[in-house]
Amino acid sequence: MEEYLEAIRSRRASIMGRVAAAAERAGRSVEDVKVMAVSKTVDVPQVLAAIEAGYRLFGENRPQELVRKLEGLALVPKLPELRFDMIGNLQKNKINTVLGRATCIHSISSAHLAEAVSARAERRMDEGAMAGPQAVLLEVNVSGEASKSGFEPDELRRSMAELVELRGIRIQGLMTMAPQGDKDIARSTFEGLRELRDELADSHPELDLAELSCGMSEDFEEAVLEGSTLIRLGRVVFDPAFTLK
Repeated sequence: MEEYLEAIRSRRASIMGRVAAAAERAGRSVEDVKVMAVSKTVDVPQVLAAIEAGYRLFGENRPQELVRKLEGLALVPKLPELRFDMIGNLQKNKINTVLGRATCIHSISSAHLAEAVSARAERRMDEGAMAGPQAVLLEVNVSGEASKSGFEPDELRRSMAELVELRGIRIQGLMTMAPQGDKDIARSTFEGLRELRDELADSHPELDLAELSCGMSEDFEEAVLEGSTLIRLGRVVFDPAFTLK
């Protein structure tokens, strides 16, 4: 495990160097970009190594894995303050599993899901089990790929007036995933997300839509160039064999 720790420490230094360089090219501060370690494919010992390497923000795709990781980490004394987000597709029957555990849900992909999360969060707030609304990001299918979930941009424009009225959620920004394999298309996708965010922020000034969750292992630099405030990195963090291109 010591060899693994040294590998991900070295990799983290490379990642942060690239994030800083991309931020500088974009005229941004590296402090404005959060780096999430997506721990969906690893176990608690690997997460502990990532914590020792310096990561504090983690993302899980499956509610049951979120629970398992949090329960495993709860047995470890003197850990620093950590944040776990839910970034994968969320089924309605798993909402209660995520509430109170995930700091932010990145994958609110429809008005129906937003309403369901809000209703269950409201119930918990009324019972005193939650102090406030659940933080969420709205997932947008900017690229239009049939295989991707999320609001279509026009659909989100039409839905925003209703979404902002939901008492149980606090919308903090937008999330998207780009098509794989072409960094130019990825950058265009991230640009589209930023432009949509800016438009929605203008039309709904009551909201703070500061968060843009986009950019993964193969395209995080393009995301930073286009304004991403949170990049979600899995293989590039946890797999020493993954090649940084």
